[in-house]
Amino acid sequence: MALNIQTLKTRSGTAVIFVAVMLVGLLWNFWSFVVLFTVIHWGCWIEYLGLAEKVYNTVIDKFIKNYFAFCGITLMWVVGQHRFTSDFGLNFFGYFISLKVLLWIVLFIGLIAFIFQNKQFNNKVKWMSFCGFAYISLGFAFLLELRDEPFSFDAHFSMLEYGKVYVCLIIFSIWINDTMAYIVGSLIGKTPFSKISPKKTWEGTIGGAILCVVVIAAIAYFTEIIKVKDAAIIAALCAIFGTLGDLFESKLKRMANVKDSGSFMPGHGGFLDRFDSLLFAVPAVWVYVKLVL
Repeated sequence: MALNIQTLKTRSGTAVIFVAVMLVGLLWNFWSFVVLFTVIHWGCWIEYLGLAEKVYNTVIDKFIKNYFAFCGITLMWVVGQHRFTSDFGLNFFGYFISLKVLLWIVLFIGLIAFIFQNKQFNNKVKWMSFCGFAYISLGFAFLLELRDEPFSFDAHFSMLEYGKVYVCLIIFSIWINDTMAYIVGSLIGKTPFSKISPKKTWEGTIGGAILCVVVIAAIAYFTEIIKVKDAAIIAALCAIFGTLGDLFESKLKRMANVKDSGSFMPGHGGFLDRFDSLLFAVPAVWVYVKLVL
């Protein structure tokens, strides 16, 4: 597959804008990050249910789409956010109920009401819709929790927020892996990686993963923000599970017979096209951070 310079320019330009927006949302403060990923989460849900419509040749009402997005965001908040939802709430009959508990109640009642009262969907559409909570909402919930990691003292950076470090590592690892895999695959790729995504090659996939680990490890070595070994492992997890996430979304698109899940980013498609790798990589990194670091 020859390297398409115009496609590379388009992808690189939108990728730079994407990373810039992500960094502003991430580094400004915690709430800018929450707002950013609440919007992204909503967009992913709308596109995911749009794919479900095409897969099962049905029409899902806009209210139902937004209803699922709302429930997904509620799940993201109750699982991934602790400081705000635990400290704030309401008093009922002299008892304090945290916002986290209230959100769980809203989510539970809403889903039960939908299961027993909504007759619009057949069971397969309902099943695919509910799978979105595991596919989309938990991934973003784990990302939110990683960003909410407590402060930690560091020899070079006083009061370093490791939550920012973890999220930056994930975002940059996925960006580097995707970009390098595209370039390497375009230049020397010959062996198809999977029938699900015919344009992917083994050469591009392996080359992208290796370059991702090398670059992230080098950044860790020179900045000393995080141990080189940990940075390399996180980069490897992002490359491996990010590729699986990309293949999973490609499978959904093939089932729906569409090229892109949406069109909000030129050269990259929709929200799901941009964040499909993130949704699989984040849970893997979350497990490593919680069990090892």
